[in-house]
Parts: sequence; C-alpha cells; structure tokens
Amino acid sequence: MKKESIYILEDRGIIYINGDDTFTYLQNIISNDLKKVSDSQSCFSYLLTPQGKYLFEFIIIKHKSGYFLDCPKYQMENLYKQLNLYKLRSKVEISNLSNEFVVAALSKENFTEFNKNNNLGVTIKFREDPVILDPRCIKLGARIVINLEKLYLSAKKLNLKISNIEEYYQLSHSLGIPNSDTENFQNKIFGLETNSEELNAIDFKKGCYVGQENTSRMKLKEKISRRIYPIKIIEGHIANNEVIKINNSEIGKIVNNSKFSFGLFKFKDPNFKLDEIFNTDKAKIKVIKPFWS
Repeated sequence: MKKESIYILEDRGIIYINGDDTFTYLQNIISNDLKKVSDSQSCFSYLLTPQGKYLFEFIIIKHKSGYFLDCPKYQMENLYKQLNLYKLRSKVEISNLSNEFVVAALSKENFTEFNKNNNLGVTIKFREDPVILDPRCIKLGARIVINLEKLYLSAKKLNLKISNIEEYYQLSHSLGIPNSDTENFQNKIFGLETNSEELNAIDFKKGCYVGQENTSRMKLKEKISRRIYPIKIIEGHIANNEVIKINNSEIGKIVNNSKFSFGLFKFKDPNFKLDEIFNTDKAKIKVIKPFWS
C-alpha cells in the first residue's frame, strides 16, 4: 500500500446500532467479544448460522453510545434483516448510515504518524472520525469512517491522493483476505474454514453466541480439514464450485470466481502443497501464500 494513497472503499457500508440493550444484544449473537471494543479499540467479527457456518462479517467500531458495523455493501440488506430478526424485544435501534458515511483505507505508515501503537484494531480519532488499524492484519493498513465531503478535505490536509481501489483489493487478495464477493461462502462454508481464527474474528473464551457450540467443538476436536486460500490463474478460466484436482485426485473447489479468486482446499491432504500447480477442467491454478501461512 502506497503511503501517499487513500482508497475509497465504495463497496463497504455502515450500519449503526444503539440503544439501552445494544451491548447485550450484540454480545449474544457475534463471534467475537464485544468487551474488546472501546473508543480506543475495534474488532473484526462474524455472524454465523446456528451450525457455525459463515453468514456475515464486519468490523465493529465504537461510536458515541453505540457501534458502527463496517461491512460489505452487498450484504447490507440481508444483514439488516438478520439483525432485526434477532432484535425481538431488545431496546436497540438499527440504522443504515451508508448514505452518510464512507469507509476509506490508508497505509499503516500514515496511521503511525498519529499513533505509534501498532496493535491490531487500535483506534484513534482524526477530527472526530474513527481511524482503525485493521484488526485482521496490520499489512492492510488503517481505515477511516467519515463523511464523504470531510474525506476529501482530510485527504488534502494529509497530502493523500485518492487512488484506484483495485490496488487495495490486490493487496488484500495477496494476503489471503477476501474483502468482497463472499456470497458463495454464505451458509455453505464453516466460519473456521474461512480462516476466521487467523483473521481474529472469533473469541473462544467468550460465552455463548449464535454458532458457538459447533464452532468450539470443531476447534477442540480439530475437525477443520478445509480452508480457503487465494489463487492465481496461470492459464485458462475457472467457475464457481468447479472441482480442483492434482494427480487426478480432488483437492478442493473454486468458491470465489472473480478478479480476486479463492479456492477451498483440503489443506491436510498430503497432495496439498503451497507451491504445487493444480488443475480444474479448463485451467491451471496456483495457491498464493497467505500472510498467516
């Protein structure tokens, strides 16, 4: 990520949750521990199915008397519905503030000019707006939640250039972090198979939450034998759910066919090696080594 660049993440949206019961309401449904979140600390979390499968993901940021959820915009409508489904009689208000705020990313170097603390998720205020060191991976830099007009003023003040969003997502993909187009994960892949532990999305010490029982059991009994990895197409083209093979043996499948593709691999299979060339029906692919490998 270039130090002089700032990336407007137009495919991110903001949900705001506040009200008397907000803490208890969120703590009972999310995979991470909301006790970690304060004015100076944010976290990454999932909302899972009762079986522990991936549904939604978001970065949780303290804001005034409630919390921002920074999430993929394509998930917004369904996430909003799901949150309201769990609301029941809880005294909480759930609002879509995507028309008021945007999310932008900037380099870690820019962040550390204001704060020397490099801990994941550390949060500061810049002109009253939260700036978060990405809680998933420090190499993803920082992000700011801000009014669009103020963003341009702040970028100018910091001598930052609005840059191509694809540069940011290319970096994210190279690190093994899917940031968009995870629709093919939803209700199909267990949260642990999407590297939720490596991305700091799950707290195994907190109490109950939706999907906790099966997630904890799979962790304790080491039941996870598949996980997603970023892939590079060497030649040909791929399609979602296409089988990945090596030596005529199935080793995985394509779970995200896009400019920044991912495959779900049987990583415990002796045929799986990060430097191998794998095949689909119409392509040759290679795994990109993620930051946590």
